[in-house]
Amino acid sequence: MATGVWILIVVIALLIGAVAGFFIARKYMENYLKNNPPINEDMLRTMMLQMGQKPSAKKLHQMMQAMQDAIRW
Repeated sequence: MATGVWILIVVIALLIGAVAGFFIARKYMENYLKNNPPINEDMLRTMMLQMGQKPSAKKLHQMMQAMQDAIRW
C-alpha cells in the first residue's frame, strides 16, 4: 500500500513540474522575443534594398507591425 502512495505522489509531482515548466519556459521566451526581436527595421530595410525595392518609412512600419502581430498570436 505504501508503494502505491509513493508512486502516486511521484506521478503527481511530475505532472505539476511539467505544467509549471511549460508556463515558465513560455513566459521566458515571450520576454526574450520582446526584448530581442528576431528582425528589426534596419534588417528589413537592408533585405528590401537587396531585393531591389526602395523601402518607404510607411511600408517598413507596416511590415514590422505585421510581423509583431504574427508573433503575438
